[in-house]
Amino acid sequence: MTQQTGTKPTSTTGAPAHPRSYLRPTRLLSQSEPAKLHPSVLAEAERRAASIQLRVADAITAFAGSMNFVYLHVLLFAVWMLVFEQSPWPTLTLIVSLEAIFLSTFVMIGQNRQAAFQQVKADHDYNAQEQLLEENTELTRAIHKLTAQIHERILADVTASTREAAAAVKPQQDGPAGH
Repeated sequence: MTQQTGTKPTSTTGAPAHPRSYLRPTRLLSQSEPAKLHPSVLAEAERRAASIQLRVADAITAFAGSMNFVYLHVLLFAVWMLVFEQSPWPTLTLIVSLEAIFLSTFVMIGQNRQAAFQQVKADHDYNAQEQLLEENTELTRAIHKLTAQIHERILADVTASTREAAAAVKPQQDGPAGH
């Protein structure tokens, strides 16, 4: 895990972390400062940066989910249909079918990855909320206890002052009545 000191990340041992680990995956972290992101987002980014397979999958899904991917395919299909093959384009159909298989696999990988990330974030949020609930419950109990103590003191003071007032009034009543 890294700690932010200024703009350069350092590990908990004080050694410099990977110089760009906080930039991975690029799409996820490019819009925000790492210090302002959710801890589970940073943990997921660090985990993904540590694996070559995950970085390759991120790069493929980032490109396959972009308009550049669409434009490239429109261009390639048009060139293929006009230059390389005659109607009904059997080789192009085979290539597009294989590409669809691989792209659907990458979509499922992305969905699984997103579901795992959401679960980690949900677990983190749940634990944080439970901790806050415990703290709030303890504070509420402490406030209740203090309120009860204040109530007892005020009641004791009122009772004592009432007795003193009654005692002060009683000798005056006994004095004139006794004569």
